[in-house]
Amino acid sequence: MTEWTDPDAFARALERADTKSKGNCFEDFTEGDRLEHDPGLRLARWANDAWMGQTLNHDPAYWRRDAADDRGFDEPPIHPDYLLAATLGATVEDLSERGGYFLGRTDVRFPDGPVPPGTELRVESDVVTTAASSSRPEYGIVTWRTRGRDARTDDVVCSYERTNMIPRREPIATDGGATADDDATDEPDLPSTFLTPDGGFFEDFVDALERADDRDAAVAYRHERGRTQDSVTVAALPLATLNTAKQHHNAEAMADAPSGDVVAYGDVTRSTALAHARSDERTWREVGFDDESFHDFVTPGDTVYAFTRVLEADDDASDDRAGTVRFEHVAFTQREKPVYSGIRTAEIRKRQPTDDNR
Repeated sequence: MTEWTDPDAFARALERADTKSKGNCFEDFTEGDRLEHDPGLRLARWANDAWMGQTLNHDPAYWRRDAADDRGFDEPPIHPDYLLAATLGATVEDLSERGGYFLGRTDVRFPDGPVPPGTELRVESDVVTTAASSSRPEYGIVTWRTRGRDARTDDVVCSYERTNMIPRREPIATDGGATADDDATDEPDLPSTFLTPDGGFFEDFVDALERADDRDAAVAYRHERGRTQDSVTVAALPLATLNTAKQHHNAEAMADAPSGDVVAYGDVTRSTALAHARSDERTWREVGFDDESFHDFVTPGDTVYAFTRVLEADDDASDDRAGTVRFEHVAFTQREKPVYSGIRTAEIRKRQPTDDNR
């Protein structure tokens, strides 16, 4: 009688056994289809605090009741970065667990009001478009519109559109997608002067933009803080959002990948860089994000830094104690190459007579 746990017998059994694959292939997605992502998850205080602490997001309104009350919240709410990561994490098993390149995300929006801890999240995605990839015949390109809803009220608490390459079951013939200019590079045309705001209030950004106006100048600067990626940020945080992609926790599967190792969840990289930026401003409320892209992988031991460019400022916020600022944020590592970029719209607190300058 065969002893299945005998090492030799078990090795032969593994050779003969088929592997039940997880996730969907490109051919499984049809434009107009809706996918309900189970199980969703409960937006717990401890998970929110863990995300904020590990990514250096230290806005006191999301930690302390007195600061929350000053912002008009009944209690410290769920941070938008964790809310977005949890919404996307719940979709991974159905949408992108089989792998493929994250091509971008846009139209990230949050509700005007706070999302309280304990909210039970229900997530759904609509297939917006499917297309062939002219450069990678083994992949197709899928765009989804995803909404995270409060399971009790059905209110949308987070929404966005994202696009991924998704593996095909069978490659297709393509023209290769290359052009004669693919390898051409232009000399970057950068402003002659970079200006830094004097502080982190709305008026400081307005003043810096006015100083740059009608000059060959940009309001652009680096942030001093960095965060080296470790086992908590690379594996623990994505798994806590139900992000089951092997890229973040299966070292054996990633050994032959271009990264040679597991890689950080893009939303951890993003949130860390945004935290660096927020530490140099008086953030009042996050409004939304557009044109988000992830340019390169981040592996354990890499240190994430941030660079900010201020695009515009308008006195049109939802609260008269703040103004609206649009930023372009770029995350980069010690290799000094971009790993994330995105356009952020946020309400920034105005300077009050009793506030100290910083």
